[in-house]
Amino acid sequence: MAQTRVGALASLSADGAPWASLVMYGLLDDGTPALLLSTLAEHGRNLARDQRASLMVAAPPSSPDPLASGRVTLAGRVSQPTGARESEAHAACLAAMRSAKVFAEFGDVTLWTLEIDRVRWVGGYGTMGSASAEDYAAATPDPTAAHAAHAVQHLNDDHADALALIAQQLGGYPDATRAQCTSIDRHGLDLAVFTPRGVAPIRVGFAEPASEPDGLRAATVELTRRAREAGA
Repeated sequence: MAQTRVGALASLSADGAPWASLVMYGLLDDGTPALLLSTLAEHGRNLARDQRASLMVAAPPSSPDPLASGRVTLAGRVSQPTGARESEAHAACLAAMRSAKVFAEFGDVTLWTLEIDRVRWVGGYGTMGSASAEDYAAATPDPTAAHAAHAVQHLNDDHADALALIAQQLGGYPDATRAQCTSIDRHGLDLAVFTPRGVAPIRVGFAEPASEPDGLRAATVELTRRAREAGA
């Protein structure tokens, strides 16, 4: 949710049919999406009548196959924030959308927040789960996200031997001939492991989550050290 500001908003039309729209959103400190929506748009009229909604947000693609990347769906009901929450939601929209300052003044525009009941996430093929609204609100954005794409490229270009060793010693594939990093985050890295039997995806976790924006380098160095010790 923190890596982008664009998602697909699902609302219900007057006849009960689902309606999906491309929207931009701001994000409150607790992860609540804030939306500035016009009743000139069908989704704006839908939500004014029926506040049930969901928002699907996809991570920037990490491969040519978009379905291999992560996405999350937040479902609940929209409400019009008041008091301090209204100010926070308004500020979040201004930070996310260049045109928000102008649009917010229009009479047909309403400021909404999506009060979350359900969270469903997919991390790629075969990787999925659910989270409670409380756990979602308590979560924090990954501080390493801005450096992830560079880290993946660097590992694949300059440290192929280390990736293969990690797959062999820590990933459960002693017959790995090579490994390619497909994604990385504060908790660990995902590898495509090549063996004589075929290609398999694995997840290898760091000993400790990377807590700083530039923490991926130290975390992967430590992972490589562990792999070397295991193979000694």
